[in-house]
Amino acid sequence: MLLREHGKAQSTKYQAQNLMPAYQELEPRKRSQAALHPTAVQIERELEVLTQIMDNQFRIPVLGWRFGLNAIIDLIPEFGDIITTIVALYILVSAVRYRVPKITLLRMGLTIAIYFVGGLIPFIGYLFDVWWKPNVRNLKLLRERATVSKEQAKRGRTSDWLFVGLIIGTVAALLAGSIVLTISVWWYIATHLQFGM
Repeated sequence: MLLREHGKAQSTKYQAQNLMPAYQELEPRKRSQAALHPTAVQIERELEVLTQIMDNQFRIPVLGWRFGLNAIIDLIPEFGDIITTIVALYILVSAVRYRVPKITLLRMGLTIAIYFVGGLIPFIGYLFDVWWKPNVRNLKLLRERATVSKEQAKRGRTSDWLFVGLIIGTVAALLAGSIVLTISVWWYIATHLQFGM
């Protein structure tokens, strides 16, 4: 009797072990195993060096704060913002070759737009730009969301190029608008002073 019950228990255990793989296959994927979630890939060294130079190259000894050429170039009124924004757009364009999702391209474009618009505010905008570090933020997004390696990143999809073209067009419109606004303000001040005299 005991042998028979032991045999039944062994048989039940054997069946359960055989069913276990099938059950595991039916389990839903965990978030960390999501099929569409890209893994981190190696990014071109040139992009990392550019980001370092523009946003983190120098360090204030006691405070430990870091800043880059962006902070120095931004001291040139108006044109400093334009130059640093163009450099930031270069990383955005590079992201197309790494085939990041369009939502990530949009986030990268928004990061650049915030950097540019924030920089238009006198003095406070300059401090904001030093803190915001658009290149560091966008390189982090690129690392997290790139779907091809640097060896495969030769060309992007046409739809991505068109999408980035739209983003660049929007940023270019912001640049042009800020230039026109600056010229208008200076023209108004100059003519107003002349009338006062």
